[in-house]
Amino acid sequence: MDRADVMRAVAERAGDALIIANLGSNAYDLYTHGHRPGNLYMRGAMGLTGSVGLGLAMARPDRRVIVVDGDGSLLMNLGQLATTAAEAPANLVHIVLVNGLWQETGGQRIATGGRTDLAAIARGAGIAEVAEAADLDALTRALDGTQHAPGPWLVAARITEHGSSQAPNTDPLANRDEFMRAAR
Repeated sequence: MDRADVMRAVAERAGDALIIANLGSNAYDLYTHGHRPGNLYMRGAMGLTGSVGLGLAMARPDRRVIVVDGDGSLLMNLGQLATTAAEAPANLVHIVLVNGLWQETGGQRIATGGRTDLAAIARGAGIAEVAEAADLDALTRALDGTQHAPGPWLVAARITEHGSSQAPNTDPLANRDEFMRAAR
């Protein structure tokens, strides 16, 4: 499954959800395939996307919050899965794109390219709903499921890397301000 296909599927099903995408390719492709005021493109915050999403979900329980993360980024802060499980925000969907690489630092292989299973770790941490998707049909079913069953959710989407789209054509401060208005 291609990252761009994932981003299109997420954007098509977002509704009025707030979406937070981590740095690099995830933010680039979300911008290209689904830019809107309710998207926040994180920059320079590897490992923190899930924590920011958790805080937002807790602050805005009336809004669905979608986090789009990479496996390398999540590996940098696995403890946030335990905190997410403990806080259990029903409105949080954490989508992790798994390619087994540190994509933004040169494509070095990481543990998720071998034996490390982020879905199993999320289950072990106590995440209420966990889904795995290796193709677009499975991803679509998982995303549709997130709209009908309370979370928190973790969706591990296995992707192949085919490069990324253009960097968001937004000033980081303007993106922050636009997102803050949309999040009110």
